Amino acid sequence: MRLAACLLLLASSAVPLHAQDKKPDAPKGHKEAMVAEVEQAWAKPPVEEASAVSKGVATVRGAKIPYTATAGTLTIRDDDGKPTASVFYTAYTKDGGGNRPVTFFYNGGPGSPTVWLHMGSFAPVRVQTSDPVYVPPSQYALRPNPDSLIDKTDLVFIDAIGAGWSRPLGDKTGKDFWGVDQDADAFARAIMRYVAKNNRWTSPKVLFGESYGTLRSGAVGALLEDRGMSLNGIVLLSTILNYGVRQSGYDQNTMILLPTFAATAWYHNRVPNRPASLEEFLDQVRAFVAGPYAAALAKGDAISDDEARAVAQQIAAFTGLPVDYILRAKLRVTLGHFQTELLRDRGVSTGRLDTRYLLNVTDANADSPDDDPASTNITGAYMASFQDYAARTLGYKTDLPYKQSARDSTFDWDWKHRAPGERGAQTSPNTGVDLAYTMRTNPQMKVLFLNGYYDAATPFYSTEFDAAHLGLTPQLRRNISFKYYQSGHMVYLNPQALTQMHDDVAAWFDAATGR
Repeated sequence: MRLAACLLLLASSAVPLHAQDKKPDAPKGHKEAMVAEVEQAWAKPPVEEASAVSKGVATVRGAKIPYTATAGTLTIRDDDGKPTASVFYTAYTKDGGGNRPVTFFYNGGPGSPTVWLHMGSFAPVRVQTSDPVYVPPSQYALRPNPDSLIDKTDLVFIDAIGAGWSRPLGDKTGKDFWGVDQDADAFARAIMRYVAKNNRWTSPKVLFGESYGTLRSGAVGALLEDRGMSLNGIVLLSTILNYGVRQSGYDQNTMILLPTFAATAWYHNRVPNRPASLEEFLDQVRAFVAGPYAAALAKGDAISDDEARAVAQQIAAFTGLPVDYILRAKLRVTLGHFQTELLRDRGVSTGRLDTRYLLNVTDANADSPDDDPASTNITGAYMASFQDYAARTLGYKTDLPYKQSARDSTFDWDWKHRAPGERGAQTSPNTGVDLAYTMRTNPQMKVLFLNGYYDAATPFYSTEFDAAHLGLTPQLRRNISFKYYQSGHMVYLNPQALTQMHDDVAAWFDAATGR
């Protein structure tokens, strides 16, 4: 009995003895500590909506307009209420404005932030640009904008997810938002969140998209209509609704560029016997494109030599390009070839976004430009001015980098689109189908197309062609209007064109919103 007790005592003391022999945990190594420190300092997008509020006064057409500026984030959620993304926006609302219109602005890309529209077009301030030249750092300047649309509407500028300060949340990644339909859904949710957050349900509402933002607007307008939010209007600046015809083999892509080529040659004084009026000159070009040129292209390789030469001679008369050069291109001069050939004797190529801008070429024999001067000439001014303005004036502070584009190594856009009423998905999107659906569903909605004559990225004749093929009744077609400017893709880079554009859009707002 005494032996059993001793054995039990030894057994019970075995665990503490071994525990005493166990070595204490070693302190975390330097690498682990650094990882923990980085994790703690990692700048993450806010799930809880953030905002910075400031005050300002705009002067438009002699009238002083006090306003409130809100820079912040909107948290969008899926149908179950789970947060999916933090969307950065800047809103300008007129103080004491009551139930006035509200307009949602966005750029394109896809994958671009809305810094360009925000800092260049209709906000109460804008980057000062001298049209059309490079803006050196010594001349970066943000000035009050006498052409702000704050006189007609409240303004909300929204960054696409993955660009600017907009980011996915939680287990979501850019891939969940980088696609025609995914992107449109995110913007529709962001717009509805802003409306709900600020109780703007009964305010007149307008979409204002630029470039790919116009294609987005077609899809977003249809989604909002289906989700119970009807629009008063859609403004489309530098439009592309149909990517399908941009594929090789479609002669429409060649046709839509020729009027822009002619306008560019007119601007650079390369048109023989140059007419005094650009507008009258382009009416002649349009008639040629819709008639003899379209007929010639439709014949393909079966066209006769005599007809091909006659058409080439007319193209040469409109563009200043050599007849033999046009014939070698089989009447189908590509954009890159035109940009480099038009002013080859001067050692420069033209811009794409704005063909008035010129680039000194590296290779005088090149068949495509090295870069687009219409973009590189202004990027530094816009990005620097916005980030200084956001911190100093708007008071928005974050350690997240402001991304100039969502196009990083993981960017892979999903171009499929499921349009209203179509059984299958489009492999190349045409949201003209969506726009027409929304116009038929909401027959009071107005649409305004704004076009730059020197825009070779989204040519004005392409806009006219797409708008004429929406399949609308004559009554609904009366809801569509067009305005043109002697500028490029970003019409607002031309200060004179911006003033004209403000007045055109302001008059359109009165009709579209019934004010």
